[in-house]
Amino acid sequence: MSKSKEEIELIAKQLVDSMLAVHRELGPGLLESTYQACLAYELGARGIEVRCEVELPVKYKGLEIEAGYRIDMLVADCIVIENKSVQALVPIHEAQLLTYLMLSGCRLGFLVNWNVPLIKDGIKRMVNNL
Repeated sequence: MSKSKEEIELIAKQLVDSMLAVHRELGPGLLESTYQACLAYELGARGIEVRCEVELPVKYKGLEIEAGYRIDMLVADCIVIENKSVQALVPIHEAQLLTYLMLSGCRLGFLVNWNVPLIKDGIKRMVNNL
């Protein structure tokens, strides 16, 4: 069952609150896998379903081709999270998230750079208009 826009927005708010909590506790400078594990824990503690490293096949002429794409985190089967811990986000990071949104059919995604002093400066919300 697909979620309403209002349901997705409520989950997105909890998601951002969880990101803030993780970054407040850990700060910048760790591996993205560390932030991913801690964010998954935080979301689970809030009762929000999350799956990590979700394989994402490419659909081509009726075939599903395993091409090595993996979503870092799929939250409540409707929000894609792409985690980074880099000096700065670059356009290829945005393109990567948009590709994952397109392939997954999800409308909302967050590109998160954990390697910033204030996490609010590292969160980029992106929408796939399908």
